[in-house]
Amino acid sequence: MDKAPTLRDALHRPLRDLRISVTDRCNLRCPYCMPRETFDDHQFLARAEILSFEEIVRLAGIFVNLGVRKIRLSGGEPLLRRNIERLVERLARLRCLDGSDLELALTTNGVLLADKARALREAGLDRVTVSLDALSEQGFRRMSDSRFSPARVLEGIARAQAVGLGPMKVNCVVRRQVNEDEILPLLRHFRHSGVVLRFIEYMDVGGCNEWRPQDVISAREILDRIGAEYPLRPLEAAYPGEVSQRWALVDGSAEIGVVASVSQPFCGDCNRLRLATDGKLYTCLFARQGLDLRAPLRAGEVDAALAARIASCWQLRDDQYSELRHIQRRQPGRKIEMSYIGG
Repeated sequence: MDKAPTLRDALHRPLRDLRISVTDRCNLRCPYCMPRETFDDHQFLARAEILSFEEIVRLAGIFVNLGVRKIRLSGGEPLLRRNIERLVERLARLRCLDGSDLELALTTNGVLLADKARALREAGLDRVTVSLDALSEQGFRRMSDSRFSPARVLEGIARAQAVGLGPMKVNCVVRRQVNEDEILPLLRHFRHSGVVLRFIEYMDVGGCNEWRPQDVISAREILDRIGAEYPLRPLEAAYPGEVSQRWALVDGSAEIGVVASVSQPFCGDCNRLRLATDGKLYTCLFARQGLDLRAPLRAGEVDAALAARIASCWQLRDDQYSELRHIQRRQPGRKIEMSYIGG
């Protein structure tokens, strides 16, 4: 099969990765993402405003024809979207430009994963990443602002591993004086499990999480804490544009990652687009505005015209928020909330 020219943005970054948010709703109220004081009275999108599965699949096919090789489903909490496995099944039929299988992944808080894991795997999902910010009951409830137990999430992780949704990754957002004492317990728990544990610097996504630089525990500090108990060695990136710096425990018992968007920005390799629940396309996690694809899609625009819109959007893209954070934070307008755009 002939290989189409690589679509590149204004900074010569190739388009490879698409994140699709399938719902703006969530069953947790994590303070860094959906703080209860903001979202308990929030007006969520009506059903008619949300892209249907048919619309998502059609747009996904266009993105794949433009060079996307990986799609990740997110939210909100994607497992709240009814019959999500049917969407997975249809997306799994897509093929990349070179004829290879599309990589299909999903990020979840894990609360509903135990019940959904087998159906997702049988539908064609390749991998799952689970957000788990604390292992203790108290820490989990503080970080999720919910009555759920971390045991429920751990059950979901075990079930996902058992059905072959792997390699599994577990993400932990670390906030100073909130859950920093959970770093080593999480690592001790997941050693020898085959799960890749990733620690994420607390980021200023959206506008309602009251982010402060002093609340960030840097990747370097996280590595120092781990290294004091478990010697580490660096690993090469698994693929171009990987956001996580990879490390292995010297004893071979675990791989960990650190996502250092604040202290060590990686905008230069970013190859992602984000399709929000209502069909708006965003070129950056920290974006303030997006390109509406739902209106032309529902107006009957043909695939070629939609593809031209998307290609133009990517080719004009020059986002470098994390590398220019000190300047960008002073720009007017409110950043899109992570629960709407997907992580």
